[in-house]
Amino acid sequence: MVYICNRKQQTQRMALKREEDFNAQLSGSIPEQETSSNSWFKRRKKGISTSTAEKKETPDGLWTKCPSCKYTCTTDELKDNLSVCPKCSYHHRIGSEEYFDILFDEHQYTELFADVKSIDFLGFNDLKPYKKRLDEAYTKTGLHDSITAAVGKVNGNDLVISCMDFNFIGGSLGSVMGEKIARSAEYCLEHRIPLMIISKSGGARMMESAFSLMQLPKTIGKISKLAVAGIPYISLCTDPTYGGTTASFAMVGDVNIGEPGAMIGFAGPRVIKETIKKDLPDGFQTSEFLIEHGFLDMIVGRKELKNKIATLLSLFAS
Repeated sequence: MVYICNRKQQTQRMALKREEDFNAQLSGSIPEQETSSNSWFKRRKKGISTSTAEKKETPDGLWTKCPSCKYTCTTDELKDNLSVCPKCSYHHRIGSEEYFDILFDEHQYTELFADVKSIDFLGFNDLKPYKKRLDEAYTKTGLHDSITAAVGKVNGNDLVISCMDFNFIGGSLGSVMGEKIARSAEYCLEHRIPLMIISKSGGARMMESAFSLMQLPKTIGKISKLAVAGIPYISLCTDPTYGGTTASFAMVGDVNIGEPGAMIGFAGPRVIKETIKKDLPDGFQTSEFLIEHGFLDMIVGRKELKNKIATLLSLFAS
């Protein structure tokens, strides 16, 4: 019994000694030569010599986590992969500049109607004045409005592309968007060039009230002229395509294309579920669900998009 008690006391003393030595090493009170040779941690200097201001932090924006599979990669790696997740092929949202670089040959294109900008017709004021909201959007995004139009070549085929930017007030459909689409259609009529609209919108811009709603018939009227003239119109629906865009020009293309996994509809799933008081099917309003129900003609991934558009343009031309 005495032997067991002594053994237990010796074990406790050894554990206490190791803890004291470890704390001493952390505080720097034991010289390096006195520490154990197999110590896993050694402090060579007492105290912390680096000020908080001098500490190097990892800069923001270097890494991106996929919202679908949680795969983390560098921003450069994602950009090189056309903003498509290398693991699960989730299509991250991109803007008009990125789409133009993907589609136009050698990234060469000419922007159209850049001088058209939104104004506050109604003196609208909700949480903040509409004019202030516009000024903030211009400063933050560097864009002229929620849509940008450009003309260039896709594998040698002429094409006008009007592409929306979700970062500008949610890609909302306002008077400028309607005007740029109308002017793009007129440009295509004048030069006999096909038109492509890339939709990415949350719906109509409430700050412009009826001015926004009137863009639905305005755009449809201009695009119908393309059909009469035999000029192709291609609609690409990306995530998200909702509201007035879906209710007008986004669904009347000669070919309606969806990006993989894009949410496309008029009202959102939550609103529909609350209205009909029923659970919605799995994948409701995704591109994959809609193509099964005849709402789209095809689904095209971003990596195949340029060649697919060029093929369509060649078929239309012949």
